[in-house]
Amino acid sequence: MSASRREFYVVIERDEDGIYVGEVPQLPACYSQGETIDELMTNIKEAIELCLEDLATDEKLPEFVGIQKVAI
Repeated sequence: MSASRREFYVVIERDEDGIYVGEVPQLPACYSQGETIDELMTNIKEAIELCLEDLATDEKLPEFVGIQKVAI
């Protein structure tokens, strides 16, 4: 593990079965799930580590800007 820590945002939703599903917008196809928020966060950390291993060493991650709620 590198000496510097990286931080990632996780978008969390709850599916029709009550399972928490998390996705990391900065990492393509990086998602996980859990029956509780704590379980999801443990699982998503593992998923992030795996996604980072798959990235090319010189690949720059996109900057996360934020999430906005839109009412229609």
